[in-house]
Amino acid sequence: MARKRKLCNSGIGGQAVLEGVMMKNKERYAVAVRKPDGEIDVEVQEYHGVLHGSKLTELPFVRGIFNFIDSLILGIRTLDHSASFYEDEDAKETKLDKALGDKSAKVFSAFTIIISVMIAVGLFILLPYYLSTFLEVYIRNYSLLAIIEGGIRLLIFLIYISVIALMKDIRRLYRYHGAEHKCINCLERGHTLDVSNVMRSSRFHKRCGTSFLLFVMIVSIILFMFIRVDNPLMKIVLRLLLIPVIAGISYEFIRLAGKTDNVIVNLISAPGLLLQRITTKEPDEEMVEVAIKSVEAVFDWKAFLIENFDFDEDSF
Repeated sequence: MARKRKLCNSGIGGQAVLEGVMMKNKERYAVAVRKPDGEIDVEVQEYHGVLHGSKLTELPFVRGIFNFIDSLILGIRTLDHSASFYEDEDAKETKLDKALGDKSAKVFSAFTIIISVMIAVGLFILLPYYLSTFLEVYIRNYSLLAIIEGGIRLLIFLIYISVIALMKDIRRLYRYHGAEHKCINCLERGHTLDVSNVMRSSRFHKRCGTSFLLFVMIVSIILFMFIRVDNPLMKIVLRLLLIPVIAGISYEFIRLAGKTDNVIVNLISAPGLLLQRITTKEPDEEMVEVAIKSVEAVFDWKAFLIENFDFDEDSF
């Protein structure tokens, strides 16, 4: 069947969770999880974002900051939901759980996000800067030092994702990550959403969070080259203050990559796709089934194919 376009952006995105996949379409998201008994549980919810209705969420280079925050919040929320199917039923309720009541999940999520951000800042911002200061005695070129600092940051990031990939649970998470990408690629290339077509689709996608993080690394190198202050404390403060700026710029790159399929954009996206060889793995058919359930809960893929490709009602 001839198709009108080689690639069409569906607008949906998602992430892998414990034994499942979350898919988000506008303000609706679905979490599909393969339960211990083999059945697939699908929960559909709405998430409106931290600044719902604000014009700031529409401004280029600003919207990426809030998109990143929303991704963190929703990511922790959906991971917590998927983990609930595998919690120890004999686990006792703590005094803190009793004191907080229904708010305990929200408090735990907020605490998790804060700790995660602190660890990320320490590991990927402060540590690379600290290690690069040992070279200041030998290297006087500030731009070269910024490049070396960025190289250290990238190396730490690569070591981190490679080491956690050795964990059994993370390896399965990466396979569900691959299933998520395969579903989106299947639709955006104009194929019906079934297990056979999804399995044949690519597990690499230009809008992936892994690619976003790589863009963050690259953009940080460029911006930090222009921080010309001598005070070590001010260097750290400026690096922290620039985090939202870096996130905003990186988001626009990812957004452009997801909508464009030309040689230049593909070339820029290539390093991120290469990195996804670590963070995505080939799923099995049962994992793909879970991902398809998640897509179908929030996205009318048949209408999408009819509107954007040469399909009609009789095609399904």
